[in-house]
Amino acid sequence: MTRKTWKQISIVLLLIGLISLLAACGSGGEADGSEGGEGSGDGGELQDSYTVATDSSFVPFEFEEDGEYVGFDIDLINAVADEAGFDIELEITNFDGIIPGLQTGSFDIAIAGIGITEERAEKIDYSDPYYESGLAIGVQADNDDISGIEDLEGKSIATRLGSTSAEYIDENIEDAEANQYEQLDQAYLAVENGSDDAVLYDAPNVNYYIQTTGDNLKVVGDLYQAENYGIAISQGQEELVTAINDALATIRDNGTYDEIYEKWFGTTPE
Repeated sequence: MTRKTWKQISIVLLLIGLISLLAACGSGGEADGSEGGEGSGDGGELQDSYTVATDSSFVPFEFEEDGEYVGFDIDLINAVADEAGFDIELEITNFDGIIPGLQTGSFDIAIAGIGITEERAEKIDYSDPYYESGLAIGVQADNDDISGIEDLEGKSIATRLGSTSAEYIDENIEDAEANQYEQLDQAYLAVENGSDDAVLYDAPNVNYYIQTTGDNLKVVGDLYQAENYGIAISQGQEELVTAINDALATIRDNGTYDEIYEKWFGTTPE
């Protein structure tokens, strides 16, 4: 074989090798792109089941009765899940652990009278609002010194740990001491036994507690800092947010929401 012939053969082999390499790269790129697309699609699909965090002492929204967890929020999230087509696994935790648990992925969803705030919305996602609330003041039944928010200046005020009411006290009531309790019963008992001057917390809970526990406390003043409750969802689950919002809209339209509301509050929403 001459040197010229060998050179020609080498060039041909080199070209064949380059063509094969390019074909392999093209095939691999298409495969990677296809797999990536399928992965993104799967990540956006609803799961069969989600872990839902809630509190255990926020009557009448969620509380334990006869060994079961019941309440407005419990009925609502079950109705939403049924409509959206997924199961739920209920996890009970302290209220102040709910947002961190959503951030770390310990929970997928949370419902516990969670006020919608800009600060929280930086850490979690929310559904559309499902309940409009506000803050109410509770004092001992024979207390005539406190009749409104202005009378709480310099006072010791019981509230819930990690709540928006605790922030409200710190930011709006001069020289007041916000004593934060993990369990709401502790906050009310602190007022009943005189450890704190008043309780400031979500109005439906304050009213329900006073209505069902006798004449030890009374509600005074107006409704303060109106806020909406939302179902909280760990970030990055847009498909789940959409499904929950669609389900909320449906149960409002078909009357299910009104039935649940009347069951726990004795009236239909305005």
